[in-house]
Amino acid sequence: MLKKTKVFFTILWLLLILTGLLTVIIRPEVATPEFIASVIQRFSGEMMLVYLLMNLGRGLFFIPTTPIVLGGALMFPDQLTLVLFISMIGVIFWATAMYYFAEYLGFSDYFERRYPKGVELWKSRLERPGSTLFVLGWAFFPLVPTDLICYAAGIVKMPYKYMVLGVFVGQLTLNALYVFLGVGITELIF
Repeated sequence: MLKKTKVFFTILWLLLILTGLLTVIIRPEVATPEFIASVIQRFSGEMMLVYLLMNLGRGLFFIPTTPIVLGGALMFPDQLTLVLFISMIGVIFWATAMYYFAEYLGFSDYFERRYPKGVELWKSRLERPGSTLFVLGWAFFPLVPTDLICYAAGIVKMPYKYMVLGVFVGQLTLNALYVFLGVGITELIF
């Protein structure tokens, strides 16, 4: 039963990606700034809900939080605290999903068999007393994917509360900088 569920969700995920790619190939105008602006204008009342759904759906396509957070800050400049709150909902949702998917998808066994030295290295880093600070630093650094550290923490079975605390503090700090300073910098440039 578990194997069928994994296959189903893998196929569903691939179909979603394929649908998105085909949409852009068949109708390339949907990816233009003009089209996106017209959609935003047409559905301005529902855009905060769309923003929430984007934050909750971004992990399916391995989209980093940075462009979504900056886009939210630009779209809702008078609701920056709400943008930050919604962004953090998405961050914690995907941190939790990646942590538990590592075990559910069975990749932990695969990586332990295939890359035992790499898994041991991650275990040594994520099982130390200061591992929360390691996760925090990783989550704060914008050039590395936060989802990866959550996934690694799930594989090596780091206690969830330490992983999520590090991700929360690191991403909250980074996203607050994006939201509150990003808008100011954008206003200076444009």
